[in-house]
Amino acid sequence: MFDTAPRHKASILVIGSGIAGCTTALELARAGQEVTLVSSGSELGSGNSVLAQGGIVYRGEKDSADKLKKDILTAGWNVNYRRAVQHLARHGPEAVREFLLDSLHIPFERDQQDVCKLTREGGHSVNRILYCADYTGKAIMEGLHRAVAMEPNIDVLTNRMAIDLLTTHHHSTKLEFHYQLANQCVGAYFYNLRTSQVETLMADVTVLATGGVGQVYVHTTNARTSIGSGLSMGYRSGVKTMNCEYIQFHPTALFQRGGQQFLISEAVRGEGARFIRMDGTPFMKEYDPRGDLAPRDVVTRAIVQEMLKTGDDFVYLDAANFVSGDIAGRFPTISQKCLEIGVDMRKDPIPVVPAAHFFCGGLLVDLEGRTTLNRLYAVGECSCTGVHGANRLASTSLLEGLLWGRNAAKSIASRMRRKNMLSQKLMHSIPDWANPGSEDNEDPALIAQDWAQIKNTMWNYVGIVRTTSRLKRAHQDLQNLSLRLHEFYKNTPISKPLLELFHGCQASVVITRAALKNTRSQGCHYRTEG
Repeated sequence: MFDTAPRHKASILVIGSGIAGCTTALELARAGQEVTLVSSGSELGSGNSVLAQGGIVYRGEKDSADKLKKDILTAGWNVNYRRAVQHLARHGPEAVREFLLDSLHIPFERDQQDVCKLTREGGHSVNRILYCADYTGKAIMEGLHRAVAMEPNIDVLTNRMAIDLLTTHHHSTKLEFHYQLANQCVGAYFYNLRTSQVETLMADVTVLATGGVGQVYVHTTNARTSIGSGLSMGYRSGVKTMNCEYIQFHPTALFQRGGQQFLISEAVRGEGARFIRMDGTPFMKEYDPRGDLAPRDVVTRAIVQEMLKTGDDFVYLDAANFVSGDIAGRFPTISQKCLEIGVDMRKDPIPVVPAAHFFCGGLLVDLEGRTTLNRLYAVGECSCTGVHGANRLASTSLLEGLLWGRNAAKSIASRMRRKNMLSQKLMHSIPDWANPGSEDNEDPALIAQDWAQIKNTMWNYVGIVRTTSRLKRAHQDLQNLSLRLHEFYKNTPISKPLLELFHGCQASVVITRAALKNTRSQGCHYRTEG
């Protein structure tokens, strides 16, 4: 019914269909709640979760919650929120067992005794990572999507891009709701890509699960949809943000010119691969005693230093000479992708370069996924739980999305049992979308140029190495662009390209402002002066 109605009401609205969004929706549905799950893609698997290669943190032999906590804090430069880290370390493995293993039966790799195999990645002190070859995210999301499709309490809407969150302080036409101290989220406006119409979707509770921000950079491993829409909408609605300066760059993206970069999983190094120079000499021990398994921020800066010293566009990751066993069988997707550019990872070193990978900050949430805006939750990469601190430990992102998705679902279900629903008076006070303008002046060349400015500004000035002068220049340039876009936005009919550009620019401003404010160099936020 929602496909034909320009205005409708949902009990619980979940925006985003990655591991966090789908877990939230599925757990709520199993608790008897009615959920509307919205995806901007034509199908559910259009985000970052399906691209995850390496694995998900579980619990290894002679492992413990304290060991995992220590590894997370070390990788995060001890600026993590310790309560959140402790919560994930204690309850994360249990969530994996109950939800992924026992309920969804995700086919993780097993040995001949049918025991799950565990691998290790950078920053981990023990082998504790479950994996499915090199397509762990795809395997998990296939299981989740099957479960979602079978759940009668979930209504899935695809091809919808969220425009703005609906709030009582910003959108209500009744003055009495503006006088209430607590601002409330009451749903969102969506652009229907099929009909080119804007829909108003009211909800008792809204959950943002929109993913990351990688597409605001020139080089990224992120999906096309990762434009920072959740950060952009939450910020405009007055939601508190946290740690937005911490953008993790993955050290090993397959070197290619332009566009989305293909990720070479950290698990390749976990199996023994090493970084080498063009002459074949390894170099990571010169930068960190942990060598090739140092945390990602350390490895990324080492690669940048090597490229600066040599003038090369990339370094090599050598699995052929350092990994025993069937390397192509262990990493079939990576092996095939390398072969497409003429690299046989069984014989040849792989050319790699850093790329924007994971957003460690976002909309501030508590252990239940609640934001500072009433009736709004955030889960997954668009949220900041505090788990990652200044740098994310490998393979904790899927676990965080899973655990906070379950936490949010439990919290929301409890809230709904208390009949905490929107009043008819409040719902009627929210207007439908008003077209901002009728000037048909959208120019693809101008939009492409604006995106080029955003991506190059973020890459060159708000990238791996930052300085005060670069950040000030970036902030000024992006602010000016944002002002121009706001004026353009007021006079032009809404469209997918314009909406993406608007979200991407707003997210970039938030990230740059946070980076400029934080003068302390740590983790993913590496500042030098000069």
